[in-house]
Amino acid sequence: MAIDPLVSSMHIASSGLHSQSTRLRIVSENIANASSTGSSAGADPYSRKTITFESELDRASGENLVQVKSIGADTTPFRTEHLPGHPAADASGHVKMPNVDLLFEMADMREANRSYEANLQIVKQSRQMLSATIDLLRS
Repeated sequence: MAIDPLVSSMHIASSGLHSQSTRLRIVSENIANASSTGSSAGADPYSRKTITFESELDRASGENLVQVKSIGADTTPFRTEHLPGHPAADASGHVKMPNVDLLFEMADMREANRSYEANLQIVKQSRQMLSATIDLLRS
């Protein structure tokens, strides 16, 4: 029974690892498509993806786990650039550009990376404590 809190902490941290890895994937997609325009004149470009999380009670263990609630599209308007020779340019030479702000995405990536590392550290610490507990029980 004394091991349950350690197992519980690893379970909770692993849900955080999964959620943050999904967040990193979404941020990576946004960065990769930061200059993806539409394929024809006036077509919409890549729309930035957003991710939201929620806390969900795991009934089997009684733990509150984090999980991805939804992956959606950012409704921020597309910016336009005057590029008359571009294949996606409209009649006035304006091209709709994705609503991706690279500075914001890099900051979001850094935050997701730190959250991932924090959850990974919790898993490592819990494993060490579990191992130490088993060693004590053996002796």
